[in-house]
Amino acid sequence: MRCTRYRIMNVIPLMESSSHCPLQRFISTNLSTDVYKPQSMQGASLLGCSSDFVPKAQFGIAGPASCFSTSNSMSKFLYLLPPDTYISVIPLDCEIVSKGIPIPYTYNDNGLEYSNSIFREKADRVMNNGETAFVWYSSNITSVCQQCELKGRQCGFNSQSGQAFCKKSGSHVIIIAATSSASTFLFLVLIVATALYHSLKSKYNKEIHLKVELFLKTYGSSKPTRYTFSEVKKIAKRFKDKLGQGGFGSVYQGQLPNGMPVAVKMLENSTGEGEEFINEVATIGRIHHANIVRLLGFCSEGTRRALIYELMPNESLEKYIFSHDSTISQQLLVPNKMIDIALGVARGMEYLHQGCNQRILHFDIKPHNILLDCSFNPKISDFGLAKLCARDQSIVTLTAARGTMGYIAPEIYSRNFGGISYKSDVYSFGMLVLEMVSGRRNSDPCIESQNNVYLPEWIYERVSSGQDIVFVREISDEDKDKVRQLAIVALWCIQWNPKNRPSMTKVVNMLTGRLQNLQIPPKPYISSENHLTAMIQ
Repeated sequence: MRCTRYRIMNVIPLMESSSHCPLQRFISTNLSTDVYKPQSMQGASLLGCSSDFVPKAQFGIAGPASCFSTSNSMSKFLYLLPPDTYISVIPLDCEIVSKGIPIPYTYNDNGLEYSNSIFREKADRVMNNGETAFVWYSSNITSVCQQCELKGRQCGFNSQSGQAFCKKSGSHVIIIAATSSASTFLFLVLIVATALYHSLKSKYNKEIHLKVELFLKTYGSSKPTRYTFSEVKKIAKRFKDKLGQGGFGSVYQGQLPNGMPVAVKMLENSTGEGEEFINEVATIGRIHHANIVRLLGFCSEGTRRALIYELMPNESLEKYIFSHDSTISQQLLVPNKMIDIALGVARGMEYLHQGCNQRILHFDIKPHNILLDCSFNPKISDFGLAKLCARDQSIVTLTAARGTMGYIAPEIYSRNFGGISYKSDVYSFGMLVLEMVSGRRNSDPCIESQNNVYLPEWIYERVSSGQDIVFVREISDEDKDKVRQLAIVALWCIQWNPKNRPSMTKVVNMLTGRLQNLQIPPKPYISSENHLTAMIQ
């Protein structure tokens, strides 16, 4: 039915037996006909990279494929990107090879079904099987059948006149979807497959719900408050005021019954068997620190899960570091305030690492997850990737890489750099501080018109040679020293060997101490040409 309503069908083209690269067809062949054309709306982009990398699961990037080469020698490994992928998640040695690659479509009761996790599954089918989507139109069938379905009636076809028509109740005509025994069999198979899918999905959702409920029963605390979904809708004012979109769902502004403004995160893109919900409640549900956002409430009702936080009116640090309006960043990111923000984040991380009964590893420290209250005091947020471990546990085990590209410590990519520990968070903190003092993203391949310059390398060379970090306005010598102090601390934090990185307690002491007491660290990188390649090997 939806094939007619949306005029889209998924197709697996016939491939030659010698073909081992279905993706090649989308680059080299025109698949359009008079009736069928590749559906490029919501099409993917083909990314070519000179080296392999591990994409973060929540971004939906599929690949790699290395079965054919392009005219560009850089494109040794190929990936398919969702249409809304941020450029900041793409490694420096990659570039877009082609756009508008058709991706298979799936639907739910509300229409087109889309998320990054679903995209990755469908993109894998494109790369492995050559599956694609076509939009179709035939003047004597399409419009008539669409009108029939809008009226809730079935669409019939008269083979003598070659015209489609709306089937009357009780009439005996052939339905288009069953014009042959083969198509009838296919139609029945689709019905059975759909029923099986919904049955398995329902069972899976019940298992996740039981897992979450078991956790909440074990958790057994009256704080934060548990709300019903109807109460959450009232608190979020029926989700009318959207504040933003995160990796796990949308965030809305709301208000508690006592009048306190809050932010409500709905986990509609929830993955990982409810892990992000459990992580948030288990980590920040029981702790309270001036530099960690407070979890005030939550909801778990069937497949619906929500988290309610104190509202941070000045949004995230990312807004001010990378603002296109220079007056905004200049007003906030003066050296004194940068020291205050870095110190606040460091104290919050020190508490997570050393101040709780169990050590909390965040694994996603970045400017986007540092929220600012009404006085611009920083608060660490988004514990969806966090991991709990014993305070005396020096090394932890991960089943998959966690974090955001550009902030992930080298040892998370490769154990050749050492074990994963709280020092991995220290590395992310260092990258955050480097971005704050420079106003540039650490993955930005162009600094002062110099191509392929690695941000830590650029800052290290300026610090070690006694040069100033570039500013858009004049500042005093005292403020220059403060920026230099921040840069040196950050360079210590991003040492590739975890053992050479300071603890967050040491970082706090370095930020509150004197510049003269700080030594310039060893080079915290390999080179701008192969720093990413080395992490992936």
